[in-house]
Amino acid sequence: MLRRDFLRRSATGLGAAWLSSTTSLASILAFETPAQKFNAHDEITLGKTGIRTSRLAMGTGTIGFGGSSNQTRLGMSSFSRLLVNGYNENGLRFFDTADSYGSHPYVATALKQLPRDKVVVMTKSDNRDPAGLRRDLDRFRKELGIDYIDIVLVHCVTEADWTTRYRGVMDVLSEAKHQGTIRAHGVSCHSIEALRAAAASPWVEVDLVRLNPAGAYMDADPGTVIKIIKQMRADGKGIIGMKILGQGKLRDRPSEAIRFALNTGVLDAFTIGAESQKEQDDLTQRIAAA
Repeated sequence: MLRRDFLRRSATGLGAAWLSSTTSLASILAFETPAQKFNAHDEITLGKTGIRTSRLAMGTGTIGFGGSSNQTRLGMSSFSRLLVNGYNENGLRFFDTADSYGSHPYVATALKQLPRDKVVVMTKSDNRDPAGLRRDLDRFRKELGIDYIDIVLVHCVTEADWTTRYRGVMDVLSEAKHQGTIRAHGVSCHSIEALRAAAASPWVEVDLVRLNPAGAYMDADPGTVIKIIKQMRADGKGIIGMKILGQGKLRDRPSEAIRFALNTGVLDAFTIGAESQKEQDDLTQRIAAA
């Protein structure tokens, strides 16, 4: 049974300090209380992909690089149990992983205890070589213990011309989708130029975009990013938010950051990496209380 005990509504709205320097953002968003009720376990559809999953993805890469993350450093038993509990207790059916996080084996351990067709797995590759990416896809599926991967992203793209420079890896992912080894492909953007290129590319089906009210670790100010995301949504791309808590910068103001993410209306889903069951429960409750 899902945990549905909601915390009382937070009395704080969006921080005025964040908005004072960017009045255009306020005009874009009109920060009233959202008309609909949100829950972490809400079933959403990622753009035109047809992929349905939970609004909140369980991130596995907090401070993730070089094959490890805060989540993997919890250890196999603790981390895999956190993923299973997220599914069973909070209805979270979206697992966000990546090769650079080293979290594939941990996700695999959790998936052995869950119905595969109920869980959406998203991973990412830093490989820019077509042959290398082809090998990655085979390795990823073995590491994850699954026959297909729901979403694969070209990870951490910064170049303005990436849609031509990395045409080869894009073709590999298109081929993998045709063969049924992945369901959708896209990109994780880490510059405003890369984000604009992603918005203009019909190849991009899913975009992982950085968004928070403080503009922390983002590609540009929130207002600029939101305008580009709106273009993406109009073209049917699935939009997943990341850096919702500004890579820890807003960790002491999670309710405001989560309310911002929900109230923009531009995200299908978003990913946050919890490091304990208590933290995971708190996140789901804050979404419900937004």
